[in-house]
Amino acid sequence: MNERKSEQPANSRRTFIKQSAAASSFFLVPRHVLGGAGFTAPSDQLNLAAIGAGGKGRSDILNASVKGRERVVALCDVDFSGSASASVKEFPKAKRYADYREMLDNESDIDAVTISTPDHVHGPAAAYAMERGKHVYVQKPMTHNIREARMLTQMARDNKIVSQMGNQGGSNPLLGMVQKWIDSGKLGNISKVQIWTNRPVWPQGGAMPEPEPSKKPQDLDWDLWLGPAEYMAYTPNLHPFNWRGWWDYGTGALGDVGCHLIDIPFRTLGLKYPTDAECSVSSIYSQMWTPDYHPKGCPPSSFITLHFDATDKSKAPIEMTWSDGGIRPSHPEIIPADHDIGGANSANGVLIIGDKGLISTNINDSSPLKPKLYLNDGTTEFGPESEDNEEPEYGHQRMWVDACKAGFDSAEHKALTSSFDYAGPMTETVLMGNLAIRSYMLRKGKNDYYGRKKLLWDGENMVITNLKEANQFVGREYRKGWEV
Repeated sequence: MNERKSEQPANSRRTFIKQSAAASSFFLVPRHVLGGAGFTAPSDQLNLAAIGAGGKGRSDILNASVKGRERVVALCDVDFSGSASASVKEFPKAKRYADYREMLDNESDIDAVTISTPDHVHGPAAAYAMERGKHVYVQKPMTHNIREARMLTQMARDNKIVSQMGNQGGSNPLLGMVQKWIDSGKLGNISKVQIWTNRPVWPQGGAMPEPEPSKKPQDLDWDLWLGPAEYMAYTPNLHPFNWRGWWDYGTGALGDVGCHLIDIPFRTLGLKYPTDAECSVSSIYSQMWTPDYHPKGCPPSSFITLHFDATDKSKAPIEMTWSDGGIRPSHPEIIPADHDIGGANSANGVLIIGDKGLISTNINDSSPLKPKLYLNDGTTEFGPESEDNEEPEYGHQRMWVDACKAGFDSAEHKALTSSFDYAGPMTETVLMGNLAIRSYMLRKGKNDYYGRKKLLWDGENMVITNLKEANQFVGREYRKGWEV
């Protein structure tokens, strides 16, 4: 069971049990009689492992275990003295590893893995797992760069992997209300989408902290934490959270919540690859007339514009704008001045705008979606202000587990809301904004910022056609031994 490449790699134990039962002349007592209501026989359990067991990784593997219905056999983390210690308490029998490569090579009976590491490890870890026939649940953003997203999407198809990205709001039933409003034509001709966020909520826009190897936590394996990134001595204030603001490890505000916000219009309007991208970013001035220049880090705020061709659902070309750092669109006239736009205090949100009205929603992570329809004729329709969810994160992890059991291309697999066939192109769209930001910082000398233009994107061929230098940001360079 080491290199599972069959159409239903997770079903071998269950298939054996069923075939054995059919061939036997003995009477088999039903499992529910032996184990009680809701009992799952060990032969029907999925063997799960976590790559990244702290922080979000804890809730991902916990939710995937479905209250003990499934078996967690291994945990991988670079520091079990931190928040990952909670997963050890939850799953004390699980074997522990620091290196996911060692775990996947040693634990041949693993069926599926959750991957909840910093962004720069998502692609390498998922590729390593899928090459070994393991189903994968990967936190958002699916990958650190566009090339990895395209590659993993194809790899999942080729290796018959059941995949799911961790943008759990994609499984929120209230998205059906937004979809119904759009499909019914209530908004008329939809031409614009505006998205905004209060992120970053971590330090961003300044210089990289200086390395201080003496401050490295004793139990942290720093080399494994760096993974595919260029080696540097231990640097405080990156692990476990603030790595988000540095391109070697994170993907900024877009990577943090873009897959929760951009997902809403991308999904409901049926969007494909954007045709172009352009941006502007804010500057920090430590001295007069000379903006600070820190191209290794994400800016304190940015404004992105993407254009999309018409689709069967959107009917007309779409202009999408994104703003972060707390910058939000002007309050639409159609929405009363004392109403929030998006979520609470208008901190995060999406406006889908047509010539007959608009839809306002909150960020769609596990926050209330708060869908609201405002039409020019005065008609309004509001979804609930709060959500009563029967299971954590809308069952996003549990549905992936059920699909792993049912097998690749099963009905359960096809019903997943963020399998890589969908999540890959959507993640590429999110990361196009970052490509524009990084291109914006390209310069010759101190003043020739030659990348500050609209970038024309050939999505099918994965290339910027009017600025060759921008294509360096489609992928990344990997440290030896971590190549993808």
